[in-house]
Amino acid sequence: MTALSLALEEVRRRDRAYLDQPNPYQSLAALPQIWPLAAQRFGDTLALDDPHGDPSARLTYTQLEQGIRTFAQGLQALGVGAGTHVALFADNSHRWLIADQGIMTAGAMNAVRSGTAETEELRYIAEHSESTAIVLENLALLRRLEDRLADLPLSFGLLLSDEDPPQGPLPWYNFRQLMDLGQAHPYSPVALQPQDLATLIYTSGTTGKPKGVMLTHANLLHQVNTLQVVVQPQPGDRVVSILPSWHSFERTAEYFLLSRGCSQTYSSIRSLKADLKTVRPQYMVGVPRLWESIYDGAQKQFRDQTPAKQRLIFTCLGWSQAYVDNLWRFQDLKLDQPQLSPGQRLTAGLAALALWPLHQLGRLLVYSKVRQATGGQVKQLISGGGSLARHLDVFFEIIGVPLLVGYGLTETAPVLSARRAWHNLRGAAGQPIPFTDIKIVDPESRQDLPQGARGLVLARGPQVMAGYYRNPEATARAIEQDGWFDTGDLGWLSKDGNVVLTGRAKDTIVLTNGENIEPQPIEDACIRSPYVDQIMLVGQDQRSLGALVVPNLEALQAWAASQSRWIALPGEQGPPSGLTPMPLTDAAVEALIRGELNRQVKDRPGYRPDDRIGPFQLLSEPFSVENGLLTQTLKVRRAVVTERYRDMIEAMFT
Repeated sequence: MTALSLALEEVRRRDRAYLDQPNPYQSLAALPQIWPLAAQRFGDTLALDDPHGDPSARLTYTQLEQGIRTFAQGLQALGVGAGTHVALFADNSHRWLIADQGIMTAGAMNAVRSGTAETEELRYIAEHSESTAIVLENLALLRRLEDRLADLPLSFGLLLSDEDPPQGPLPWYNFRQLMDLGQAHPYSPVALQPQDLATLIYTSGTTGKPKGVMLTHANLLHQVNTLQVVVQPQPGDRVVSILPSWHSFERTAEYFLLSRGCSQTYSSIRSLKADLKTVRPQYMVGVPRLWESIYDGAQKQFRDQTPAKQRLIFTCLGWSQAYVDNLWRFQDLKLDQPQLSPGQRLTAGLAALALWPLHQLGRLLVYSKVRQATGGQVKQLISGGGSLARHLDVFFEIIGVPLLVGYGLTETAPVLSARRAWHNLRGAAGQPIPFTDIKIVDPESRQDLPQGARGLVLARGPQVMAGYYRNPEATARAIEQDGWFDTGDLGWLSKDGNVVLTGRAKDTIVLTNGENIEPQPIEDACIRSPYVDQIMLVGQDQRSLGALVVPNLEALQAWAASQSRWIALPGEQGPPSGLTPMPLTDAAVEALIRGELNRQVKDRPGYRPDDRIGPFQLLSEPFSVENGLLTQTLKVRRAVVTERYRDMIEAMFT
């Protein structure tokens, strides 16, 4: 056996220790069968807390199961059953989960999307999914959609709110009316099978019509029954939920954590800071942008201290970074130094031992306060939905908040690989989860590549989708005849079987000298700068890379104030007394950002001259979900940004 095969066999051996534990869900045929068992096991344990909902609610596992069953009975009374397709357009709330699982319990499948998505996209999903019933978040969403739904073959509509439904040719019900109907109607058992379609999750469709990813009950149950090899929550452990509930990452995480008896609190970007302190979660699922915001908050705290305290803080951080660096060398967990000799590892271990007291001093004086921003009781944070910048790995290790990273796609339900707590290789996306195979192939020839070679990531396992709904051509392109799924990601396998991602095949920037540049690692390096909030590289078919940069205006204003200047932004009031206004395009501002970009890019492991960023433009408007430049999981919609700033990008290279 090769070294890679031996490493993967060791992973499987360790995973089996968790898989062999008693699991009441192992033999289930369909996802909604979880909830009666969970109610029996956890009963009066708090399942869902929705403090910001309208209405707010706190549901035990018994109440959650009853709510799901009653919702299903109401749907069955209206004719919903096996084979029915129901569109569900709403966002996070306890009623979303009741609706989602109520639809499946009734025997139907759902097609889901955020209620904030564009009107035409929602109309397309309702039509393309062949839905004959529709569930909307509230009356406002109905008013926005009703003209676009008029010609669809819907038999009824449902509001998740308690607002009075409209009167018209299409029967509409509100949540309370449906639940009342369900209480008066007995449940008709449905014989769901593992291969039955459970849900359609539509891709964002930034470069064309959205594709409906077909996930079966078997796909979703695979995740519920295997993710305990990554995290091992206990009944009553607290979870804060902030990602969109309809998204595959958050959705699967909720199914898994609730199947283990956790207590989940729904939060939002607006209320997260307060909720973390109130709930004090043991677990939280998030995307890199969320962890970046916690990091930025800590950096702001540091900058707000007196000069003497800042010197103490950054001295402690220097000690701790050296400690962590040597510790990872000793543990053979340095991705960019995979060939350390025993002597080098021993030397690193002795250095870490010497630095340990200084690191503990930093934890006592500095990091404990930062850790309190997460509630102070985190067992593990779980990151997915995009690559994690290396400085975030280092930061969370320093402050003592365990952070694990997983990798997957909507098409894989979603988890393919994840780091394990016993082998947390920073910079990697983890080792395959049980019953999952991952290999690297040449993008052109499709020939297997050896360990360490970079190429296209293919995956195979029980979580791979059944295909794209009503799109056999796209399905055939994505899934090969022997079951291998083309992820569209580029990467390589480390010696211990960790997946290391280097970018998206479609995101690759090709310069005129033929060099292929993966933008994500360079962007991750640049946002280490306190003056860079967001960045997107450009430069396809150009001589060098360029960048669109959203600066951290708070840090930038502090820098300007130190020089008796003030950044003048459109629509803002004048500068404070005694400060001279300067535009964002001022040469001094551009020189500052230029220096930051150069420094961060050159300090990145594996730096090459072609990684250098040439021209750049500063943007005063950040990328956000509201302006359409970020997805719901806070990833930059590159095609949309490119189109929005096409003239600016072209001018950059003129």
